[in-house]
Amino acid sequence: MGIVSELLKDVKTPEMISIRQNFDGTHIDARDIPSVIAGEMKQEKIASAFRPGMRVAITAGSRGIANIALIIKCIADNLKEMGAIPFVVPAMGSHGGATAEGQREVIESYGITEDFIGCEIISSMETVEIGKTETGRPVRIDKNAYEADGIVVCGRIKPHTGFRGPYESGIMKMMAIGLGKQFGAEIIHADGFHHFKEYIPMYGNAIIKYAPVTCALAILENAYDQTRELVALTPEEIVTEEPVLLDRARAYMPRILFDSCDVLIVDEAGKNISGDGMDPNISGRFPTDCASGGIDAQRVAILDMTPESHGNGCGMGLADCVSKRFFDKLDLEATYPNAITNTVVGEMKIPMIMKNDKEVVQLCIKSCNEIDKENPRVIRIKNTLSMRDIEISGALLEEAEAHPDIEITGELRPMTFNEDGNLW
Repeated sequence: MGIVSELLKDVKTPEMISIRQNFDGTHIDARDIPSVIAGEMKQEKIASAFRPGMRVAITAGSRGIANIALIIKCIADNLKEMGAIPFVVPAMGSHGGATAEGQREVIESYGITEDFIGCEIISSMETVEIGKTETGRPVRIDKNAYEADGIVVCGRIKPHTGFRGPYESGIMKMMAIGLGKQFGAEIIHADGFHHFKEYIPMYGNAIIKYAPVTCALAILENAYDQTRELVALTPEEIVTEEPVLLDRARAYMPRILFDSCDVLIVDEAGKNISGDGMDPNISGRFPTDCASGGIDAQRVAILDMTPESHGNGCGMGLADCVSKRFFDKLDLEATYPNAITNTVVGEMKIPMIMKNDKEVVQLCIKSCNEIDKENPRVIRIKNTLSMRDIEISGALLEEAEAHPDIEITGELRPMTFNEDGNLW
């Protein structure tokens, strides 16, 4: 036993109990998505922008979005019905290791493959300057998208993890940063997140002005990571309606239904879950001082990395501790391009690394100040997208029983670790 294990061996791990957090589950069934998208795209205001023979680029981002492959396929199918020739371009700034191959790999990992969507994927990091912003800054976007006859911007609208403004994660940001590739992402991030509220619409409006943006399909999700709304927007409506949709998306978001805890355990983090590995709007750990919210946790731990992250540990610096199995999956070449591009280096810092889950939990409890270490307030979640069924320690049980949107679904039981010291 090493000195670290010796220092932690007497720390008691708490008994945990399963609970269910209940949110509004309204959603679009996957079977209905084709008809919903057809209805949106066949509106005169949308359909009139397309004509037979047009080559139309459809954007695909780097986030794990419910039904995203099906949604992209349905857009392509509707374009083909109109006589257009669709193709998909990755629109994710510097993600995917800032390479064409890496970006293609990211979208294919979500099921967006040529065989499934029925059209070509053209992945390139090459951009072209299309004009200037109102302040004279150069605007560049993906060369293949710009040279197409039309662009359908498909993206999810939700609160951003690093800033607040009328346009956060969504259509404007996908145009300004996603389609801008490495160049666009870097130039917008250069002055820091304090300017995003200004820069995102400034660049987005320039792209609407100078690029062949024909429409957008906005995706909103409910608290259970299900498709809640699919809304087609004209270029003009992107400007006027996205802030309205953002307000709705904010209301749909899940959260941990406790104001605070001593320790938050996150079973897995990853780029497919959030740009920061775990959504700060839930974890309470933000990479900048331009946004706030989420639970107030004295210690936050990450136990594992999702396979879909491909080694990208972005956001690990927002945790206090990670397990060695997370660290062993870390690929710095896949991780650091984000920080080099967005200038937010703190979330790339490597936190304390414990050899297994048990020592992660023990370290977090031991390092907390002014708590009841015999009865710590601990919350465990799978990830920040899976917020329905979670676990809490006995110290939070009374509060849970009094909450109208929480039901107790299990019984108190000790944390169960396997022979390697990891949680089952």
